[in-house]
Amino acid sequence: MKLIIAEKPSVALSIAKVVGASSRKDGYIQGNGYMVSWCVGHLIQMASPDKYDEKYAKWNLDDLPILPKDFKYEVSKNTKKQYGVLKKLLHLKEVDTVINACDAGREGELIFRLVYEEAKCKKPIKRLWISSMEDEAIRKGIESLASGKDFENLFESAKSRAIADWLVGMNLSRLYSCLYNQNYSVGRVQTPTLSMIAERDSEISSFIKEPYYVVEIVTDEFSLSTDRIDSKEIAEQLSNLVPEELIVTEVINKEKITKPEPLFDLTALQRAANRYFGFSAKQTLDYLQSLYEKKLVTYPRTDSRYLTDDMKDTVSEMLNTMGGGFERDAKNIDSIFKNEKVSDHHAILPTLAAMKNGPGTLPSSEQKIYDLIQAKLLMCTSSNLIESTTKVIVEFDGVTFSASGKTVLEEGFFGFVKPFLNNKKNETILPKLSEGDVLSIKGSIVRQKFTQPPKHFTEETLLKAMELAGAEDIEKGIEVERKGLGTPATRAGVIENLIYKGFIERDKKNLLATHKGMSLITIVSEEFRSPKKTAEWEMKLSKIADGKESSKDFLKDIERDISNLVNHYQK
Repeated sequence: MKLIIAEKPSVALSIAKVVGASSRKDGYIQGNGYMVSWCVGHLIQMASPDKYDEKYAKWNLDDLPILPKDFKYEVSKNTKKQYGVLKKLLHLKEVDTVINACDAGREGELIFRLVYEEAKCKKPIKRLWISSMEDEAIRKGIESLASGKDFENLFESAKSRAIADWLVGMNLSRLYSCLYNQNYSVGRVQTPTLSMIAERDSEISSFIKEPYYVVEIVTDEFSLSTDRIDSKEIAEQLSNLVPEELIVTEVINKEKITKPEPLFDLTALQRAANRYFGFSAKQTLDYLQSLYEKKLVTYPRTDSRYLTDDMKDTVSEMLNTMGGGFERDAKNIDSIFKNEKVSDHHAILPTLAAMKNGPGTLPSSEQKIYDLIQAKLLMCTSSNLIESTTKVIVEFDGVTFSASGKTVLEEGFFGFVKPFLNNKKNETILPKLSEGDVLSIKGSIVRQKFTQPPKHFTEETLLKAMELAGAEDIEKGIEVERKGLGTPATRAGVIENLIYKGFIERDKKNLLATHKGMSLITIVSEEFRSPKKTAEWEMKLSKIADGKESSKDFLKDIERDISNLVNHYQK
């Protein structure tokens, strides 16, 4: 008898159907040589400090740092019943193999392993690792189960992440709460994220806008303007000197070709959904998870924006279902397949069944996410956007006036973007001009403008900042894998947690630090609020998962940093 443990009941039902288990029991499904059961999120959690020593029930500065030699775990009160079911099943004599079918990622591995270890099970583990909940994907996964031993490093990484979060949270929350007589919560990822928001807000509040001027000259068909002029007097003098005719100094015509961006990983999808629909990162993840469990999209918590070569036939079949309504581009299609950029899971796609049969009736929110994912596939496999850009330059009295225009020659993939855009901008079309042409000037205007502060973070821009935190070069780091604060799967939770704890708040689309959040950032050590430092920790966790770094060394470094900080305040 084989015992399959999924992460959620809905996933367990899908797996049970494929393996032929149909007899419903209390907390599991049985049949055809299988028992299929499920976790309900994290059944096992790290024990609170008072479980190590009763004195930790009260927060005292002198009791810090709390650095257990062996970490304790306990069964969550809310899911105690289901844990009891799993423990009983794990120890049944007829069960000879346990199959981990929790979500194929770091946290899924942790959820299963903690249950397995807490129950003191010793039976051999097999791993079901799939990126789609379609019946065929489950069937293939069951036929090609991996050994549980192949995922030991991933478990070490997951466990190290949990311990690191515990160490930072339990010690620093108590440290700063005791020092400042305020209930503060400090987190390994949440505090650096808060720091980015608070620093941006500070930049905006301290920003002093400065006036500047541009001189605009007007013709019958268009206008040209100068660059920034700091002196109003100089701008007015220039405006008064502009003659009735000016000669075109230069006309620059270029053809601009824009290729479609790669497919969606979770972060890119969350950013797009926030931009187009105003969805929070958590909402997008929830809608996406529901679509995944309905077998309409592939694995949601991916950090890759590419596909593997062995998926070419599947993608071709998907595109064939769409008919001839768009122009395919062979080069763009080839560019979405990059084996080296796919780690555990490929980019998010609609499932083949959903493409063939349609998604059926969905809540409007889920329909929007599904439509966006399908449109993204069509964007990435269609032709480029080709635009004609024109820049007209006129020089007078040593000052350059210019005007820029743009027309779309071939819409290409952009046709699939347009339905999601709220503000459709009109094209700026300039008349056909050549160097030496004479422009008739109808008048000139001095316009006062002001320098602009940086913009507040929205969830879209914050997710990007979290993704890029720690990259040496922020522009070149956009496609860097596995850097940043948190992971695609955890960033939404970090944002929601900061809101729940009162450190940040939503103001329409903007995310703003509260007074409480600002206060915390002013007192937390740079070591533990630096996004770059925390991003380095995430990189180390990735190396632990790859077997390239020791979890003991990683945790030892964090314990040392915590001890040094606590000792600084205890002296």
